[in-house]
Amino acid sequence: MRLDKYLVECGIGSRKEVKKIIDSRGITVNEKVILSPKENIDEENDVVKYKDEIIKYKKFRYYILNKKGGYITAVDDPRDKTVMDLLPEWVIRKDLAPVGRLDKDTEGLLLLTNDGQLNHRLLSPKSHVDKTYYAELLEDISEDDLENLRKGVDIGGYITMPAEAEKIDSKKIHLTIKEGKFHQVKKMLEAVNNKVVYLKRISFGKLTLSDMELGEVREINIEDII
Repeated sequence: MRLDKYLVECGIGSRKEVKKIIDSRGITVNEKVILSPKENIDEENDVVKYKDEIIKYKKFRYYILNKKGGYITAVDDPRDKTVMDLLPEWVIRKDLAPVGRLDKDTEGLLLLTNDGQLNHRLLSPKSHVDKTYYAELLEDISEDDLENLRKGVDIGGYITMPAEAEKIDSKKIHLTIKEGKFHQVKKMLEAVNNKVVYLKRISFGKLTLSDMELGEVREINIEDII
């Protein structure tokens, strides 16, 4: 791989910015200053440094975000703030995209990656990836309501798959679903004559928020996901 492409892929900057860094003698390969952006790099074995720090190449990157409310799940939007606005500078954004979506007012776990195949795989209806939500409700919820949620409810002509519903107290539940229909959790609670007033996703497949602060981002590995 060409040095300039390698540096762009590692998130150092645009092709133009990377060329300036190379011209200013800011890049070494195996402890040797390299001045040509066309220099070929063995991304597996060569040691590339920028500002005396080793730049590690990863074809795919995976991040989890504890999403704040008020941000839409999109890469860009002409009107609203997006989840990309929550990412710190150290996150490498090239080709990065959210896996699925959380509503604007919903908080919690969101996976972002540049691995398109994994994104498609996790969102495929055949995958049935568990997604667990913590929900606070407007009205008290009964055992009959919980049982209906577990069996599946009608959300506008579609019967949801069986879910796991756990009562925390009279107005708080954990709900685990295997689908990702538009506004699904909110519609499921409406189907049992209730309303979600606060919603947070606390797990997605193997991933959990654990002790992450609201708005925090962490880089993870593929092994953490599948």
